[in-house]
Amino acid sequence: MELMAAKPIKVKVFIATMFELDDGNGQGASEFRHWQMRYWQGVTPVTVRGALHPVYCNRDGICGAVLGIGKVRSAATMQAILLDPRFDFSEAYFVISGAAGTPPSKATIGSVIWGTWLVDADLGHRWAPDEGTPEEMAFLPCQGFETTPVLQINPALVAWAMKLSADTPLNRSDEVETYCLRYPDSAARSTPFVSTGTHVTSDCFFHGSGLSAQTQSIARLYGADDYVVSEMEGIAIAQVIQPLHGLERVMSLRVAANFDQPPPGETTVQHLAVALAHTTDGLADSIDNLEKVGGRVVDFIVAHWGTWQKGVPEDGESS
Repeated sequence: MELMAAKPIKVKVFIATMFELDDGNGQGASEFRHWQMRYWQGVTPVTVRGALHPVYCNRDGICGAVLGIGKVRSAATMQAILLDPRFDFSEAYFVISGAAGTPPSKATIGSVIWGTWLVDADLGHRWAPDEGTPEEMAFLPCQGFETTPVLQINPALVAWAMKLSADTPLNRSDEVETYCLRYPDSAARSTPFVSTGTHVTSDCFFHGSGLSAQTQSIARLYGADDYVVSEMEGIAIAQVIQPLHGLERVMSLRVAANFDQPPPGETTVQHLAVALAHTTDGLADSIDNLEKVGGRVVDFIVAHWGTWQKGVPEDGESS
């Protein structure tokens, strides 16, 4: 007698994180640990062929995994998971969740930013600035043969995310707050907040006011909102999801763990030498802000699944 195949896991929300460096004792840089503590304690992970890390799912249909750092690893793992027949993603919402950088003029460490646009800062033509004219940007987009370098996140879904999470209390230590005061920008010196803006993806951990300004110009060149977040995976993951399930249910959520440039009195090279240390401090200090903010949206979607299963509702339709 032939055994019946197990019914696929119906995924309601999939949470994608990029890395997990927990030492087993709750220490070390982590994007996954707080989500795991909220949704997957005691859950047996599912190994997926071709994925760097296993998938965790609970009985409420909330699943997640560590995809890997950078475009290639994160996209390859996402593709392997999406194509595994043991999961049904036909009605799933996706939360791309991770740490990021931010310009000090736009946000402060510990702030959580919902993405409005995803932009690929690597696709294009570049040259050394001293090989062009002073007034021109040393970048031109490719034309006609590249994959789409910019994607818009569903505005209705972004609006819902902000409505559900804008007043979330956020964490930040006194030490990191003191560090933020080294910057004169009012945004950098503020308390952490929840906001929206363009997430720019690059495999390069770029740094300095010059590259920050160029990144802002690239975002505007593509018609996106202001560049607020620098990260390394978002648009690659979204481009994997898009041909299989569309983008209507994709969200991008990032916490600012570092500034993308030095404060006054430091050169870019000097600051970059310690930037990773500051990033780690900011990450360890505020990474749970992601779960606090994103968890509100995830829980609401699952609690009102009868409405959200059909798609992003009109404002006021789901309460």
